[in-house]
Amino acid sequence: MVVLHVKRGDESQFLLQAPGSTELEELTAQVARVYNGRLKVHRLCSGLTDEQIEELKLKDEWGEKCVPSGGSVFTKDEIGRRNGQAPNEKMKQVLKKTVEEAKAIVSKKQVEAGVFVTMEMVKDALDQLRGAVMIVYPMGLPPYDPIRMEFENKEDLSGTQAALEVIQESEAQLWWAAKELRRTKKLSDYVGKNEKTK
Repeated sequence: MVVLHVKRGDESQFLLQAPGSTELEELTAQVARVYNGRLKVHRLCSGLTDEQIEELKLKDEWGEKCVPSGGSVFTKDEIGRRNGQAPNEKMKQVLKKTVEEAKAIVSKKQVEAGVFVTMEMVKDALDQLRGAVMIVYPMGLPPYDPIRMEFENKEDLSGTQAALEVIQESEAQLWWAAKELRRTKKLSDYVGKNEKTK
């Protein structure tokens, strides 16, 4: 297996393993999916911070339907996106704990620990977050909620910093030793037959 240390600029993102015989077209798409999946986990986690664990829009038809299990505590939403019916402290802890666990799975610190990040790990982090939201909001979130939209891959990132971070699979490029790796070749064409290359 060849170890890929994926960076954006000079900043380490994650480690990935792939056989040297992997087609670069497939590998580039895999790297882009893992990278974008990590971004989605981080967007979801940032959407579940203390200030944003305040449910829904000000007054709407969904306010009565999408109530946190265990009751709610009114906390005025300064942004005006949600109605302020935040989950109680116990349910907040469920979300906070899950957010920390999900962030740890896709953390950049995994590079230092020598842990390879896979798409399965990214999906696991997303599933944990989805599960926690389902525990806290068993009736679900309204269709326009940013967290629900992320889970359903309907998020609108236009005009946000997050939109600039996402890499389209068709535009992704892999570089090694200051050379762009062409998608029409195999990884071994660049790194040789040694499966222990980093």
